[in-house]
Amino acid sequence: MKPTESAAPASRPRGSAAAAGITSRLPSVVVAIAAVALITGLTGALRSGHALFPGGAAGWSLAVLTGIVVGHLVALGRDRWWGGTGSGAALTLAVLLLYGWVPAGLVSLAVVVLTGTARRHRWRQGLVHGAADILGIGAAALVLAAFGDAPTVEQPWQPLEWGIEAAPEVTLAAAAYLVVTRLLLWYTLAPQACGLPSTERTALLRQGLVAVALLGIAPLICVVAAGLPVLLPLFAVPLIALDSTLWIARARAEEQLRDPLTGLPNRQWLLERTWAALEQAEGEGKRAALVLIDLDRFRSVNDTLGHLAGDRLLLQIADRLQQALPRGAEAARLGGDEFAVLLPVADSTTSAQRIARQLAGDLSSPLDLDGLTLVLEASAGVAVFPDHALDAEGLLQRADVAMYQAKRDRTGVEVYESKRDSNTPDRLGLLGDLRRALDAGDVELHYQPKVRFDGAVAGLEALVRWVHPERGRVPPDEFIAIAESSGLMPHLTEYVLDTALAQVARWRAQGIEVPVAVNVSPRDVHTPGFAGSVAARLARHGVPAGSLQLEITEHVLLEDPQRAADTLAGLTGHGVKMSLDDFGTGYSSLVHLRKLPVSELKIDRSFVARLAIDTEDAEIVRCTVDLAHSLGLLVVAEGVEDDETWGRLRDLGCDAVQGWLVAAAMPPAECTAWLHARGEGVWVRPPAALPPAQADADPAVP
Repeated sequence: MKPTESAAPASRPRGSAAAAGITSRLPSVVVAIAAVALITGLTGALRSGHALFPGGAAGWSLAVLTGIVVGHLVALGRDRWWGGTGSGAALTLAVLLLYGWVPAGLVSLAVVVLTGTARRHRWRQGLVHGAADILGIGAAALVLAAFGDAPTVEQPWQPLEWGIEAAPEVTLAAAAYLVVTRLLLWYTLAPQACGLPSTERTALLRQGLVAVALLGIAPLICVVAAGLPVLLPLFAVPLIALDSTLWIARARAEEQLRDPLTGLPNRQWLLERTWAALEQAEGEGKRAALVLIDLDRFRSVNDTLGHLAGDRLLLQIADRLQQALPRGAEAARLGGDEFAVLLPVADSTTSAQRIARQLAGDLSSPLDLDGLTLVLEASAGVAVFPDHALDAEGLLQRADVAMYQAKRDRTGVEVYESKRDSNTPDRLGLLGDLRRALDAGDVELHYQPKVRFDGAVAGLEALVRWVHPERGRVPPDEFIAIAESSGLMPHLTEYVLDTALAQVARWRAQGIEVPVAVNVSPRDVHTPGFAGSVAARLARHGVPAGSLQLEITEHVLLEDPQRAADTLAGLTGHGVKMSLDDFGTGYSSLVHLRKLPVSELKIDRSFVARLAIDTEDAEIVRCTVDLAHSLGLLVVAEGVEDDETWGRLRDLGCDAVQGWLVAAAMPPAECTAWLHARGEGVWVRPPAALPPAQADADPAVP
């Protein structure tokens, strides 16, 4: 998967630790104020001789109705905050209008205590709900008092006494109750990030429906309680219907934040939850991290076994991921074979990388599918707040970049690095400049000789160079990485091939026949028609296929090996020679070496550089030379910079060398002069090697 295109993280208001502390203490403050208000109300009622709850048929009927409502809430297995406040709120408001705020508070308290007892693991949240409810009841009571009404058990506000003037009073009381409870719960329980999560935002519409239900049902309950209280339990039917309707609406809203296949949260949920985690981490001065995980070669499972088998495999992966999560971490599925893990607290970038490696390792364990054992490797990318991004979208984009890098380089896990991200504004600008430079022909090729130990010139390697009009010389590994990650690589390869073949044609016209090697990327090899395109360019420039050599790495076989094999076979069929570059690094294996139709093997400079002082490197080089010769391959050592290394390579049986000892990469005119000076193509080794400039070392790039 390619990294998503995004600019630098958008800035947003950053709260202070003090504000976060106030928010964290708010639930306790709400509970304390509600407790004081309820105790004060109960004490005042008892001192004045007022009953706390109606007796007789009305009291018992209200108690039965309250019990039915509580049983319904417990049976649904949800709390009043998340499911809506239909049944409990309508009953509470009716008792408030009829008997005053103290009996209404007792009804609310009974609902909270009974439901909290049934669900012990949610008792703290239930306590906050009850406290907010009591304060909402108090606000509604103040509205009634402002209109001159203060009902009690002994002197209820009889509904038969209501007139048209009571409509605004009842409406405002219901609105005060609803607004105060909702605001308190939002500020105490909802995450204070970049606004309310989507499910809470959709709750606003549901609360409007609840308000209409309150206005319609609560007065009816008052009328029945005053006239024929034994019928009050029948209100359980409309109350439960209202509550169930709101619960279903809530469930559907939650389904929009869930992946329908695995049941894991989806991308929208991940972004909202990440915002909340970043807000908390910022307030506490801690780090948070996001890990993106992608399954390697999952598409081949779908293509071979079918999508149904792929879905069953994803279910196993999701289950295994949830079981492997560290404490406090949360998982989500972003789509396809891509998963994400949010680490709300990360001790350091290293610890986040370690967790990502553990998760990737767990997902790479064998899976059983109808008796068939499958092994899917996973690649993971890590981005850390605030080191890599300050917002959720930026963190997700940077984790995606790191994951793509790990997938491309087959390293398993990568931490985001800005210098490898082609989607930053600076690198996007550089990408545009590179595209224009290619179109204008401002990118040059320099040529570095390869010579045998008898002094014969074995060939040249074409190395791309770009001098930016403002930045000066841009390191090849920097702009080539941008080209590879942006889709510009095929254009760059075509440019290099055309330029190199044109130069070979000019040399041949001058009587200089020397093969030139051009590096190609795995993306080039996987491009349909690449072999035919190379053959057409050879014909257009009038260059024989034997004068061109393509340098590849083993990465060409790691993705879609069959297409790569077909392309390489087509190239060799046209007579183009192949060279295996960077051997000894990455994922070198005898299986790959046997499958690749190469005639030359190049030992990476990392082994050559310490050859004279490191016995292990010397043994690696010796074994590589023996292996290549046994397979009929020529061996070229890269990065030869001193006379001692030259001598050791000669003694080990290496066929040719390339590096500063022979010559640096030269522009075409200088290289032409260098070749003419050799006459018959013989190079004479200087008596002693000169120390090369470290800054001029060439990476193994086109």
